Amino acid sequence: MKKIIIIGGGFAGISAVSKLRQLGETVDIVLIDSKEEFNFLPMLPDIIGRRIRPDFLEFKLPDFCQKTGAKFIKDEVIKIDLENNTLFSSKDSYHYDYLIIASGSETNFYGNEAAKKHGFKLDSTKDAIAILDQLGKNIFDTFIIAGGGYTGIEVATNLRKYLDHKKLNQRIVIVERAPSILGPLPEWMKQYVNNNLKNLKIEVLTNVTLDKIEADRVALSNKAEFNKAMLIWTAGVKTADFIFNLNKEKTPQGRLKLDEFLRINNNCFAAGDAGTFSYKDKPLRMAVQFSIYQGELAAKNIMSSIRGSNLKAYKPVDLGYVIPMANNVSCGNIFGINFRGLFATALHYFMCIYRSRGFRNRMGIITGLLRGGAK
Repeated sequence: MKKIIIIGGGFAGISAVSKLRQLGETVDIVLIDSKEEFNFLPMLPDIIGRRIRPDFLEFKLPDFCQKTGAKFIKDEVIKIDLENNTLFSSKDSYHYDYLIIASGSETNFYGNEAAKKHGFKLDSTKDAIAILDQLGKNIFDTFIIAGGGYTGIEVATNLRKYLDHKKLNQRIVIVERAPSILGPLPEWMKQYVNNNLKNLKIEVLTNVTLDKIEADRVALSNKAEFNKAMLIWTAGVKTADFIFNLNKEKTPQGRLKLDEFLRINNNCFAAGDAGTFSYKDKPLRMAVQFSIYQGELAAKNIMSSIRGSNLKAYKPVDLGYVIPMANNVSCGNIFGINFRGLFATALHYFMCIYRSRGFRNRMGIITGLLRGGAK
């Protein structure tokens, strides 16, 4: 019996497990993750602003594996020996016949130990709860959001929603080292988001970096200093350390460069944020829609390889994207059409509910939004 190991229980990993089981072949499926919960990452900022309960944005990976006939191992992978088809972890070693690397991404502090020590990140529901706990103490005068990308915008607007609900008026500042927020996105979108942030009294500082970070103090490269300040770090992501140590071609973020079948060698595939795939001469952005389908295709191609049949090349379908902002003045591009306002927000949450797993979680999200989180 062939042994297939999937590293990572995120969107790509659980999609791969589900597809392997649907294919009905007799294979030994093992899912390895350092945590026991799947986290619905696209809605983590909503725990802060829209008061969505964290337990509606997660489910237990051991339960999921039990239902799908897979084996779950809670362990942290620290090394992969591609030549000998072996994983090494903090606890053990594991042999495989086929491997899917679907370990996702994590916050990148770029070696800034002070930011890592004193800042807050948003990689899991536990991180969101930690931020809420700090907010509940009401000890900060200023909130510094490091990074003006998708997540930074979402966190800043949800933070404003939280403060408005509590009838508080602390200062929120987005600090972006680039000349503008939202990187390569269209200029109309940047301007639209900037105008909304201005209306929400969220300050945006560009061409600025964090110069010094202490427990409750942040100093910037433009000489501005903030005391009684809480830092939330959303300035970038990277792949797991074991991927950086692989002797394979990677991007600066550590994303593995894949062939047309999502492989890095004949029996090792990657899916989701762990890999990068060029489409129309540009690397695909990190997105849930790509992670889900890549996980499924990696599973299909493994089964095709076992059967000795032809593998299927990956041809991405880009449905589009939305930048959700907590006051519902969102924007995005779906199927090549630009959307603004409440309709863009509704599209975002429709897809979130659709992609959530389980009746309980879906109803919990819907109920949370209707109860007042979507106002």
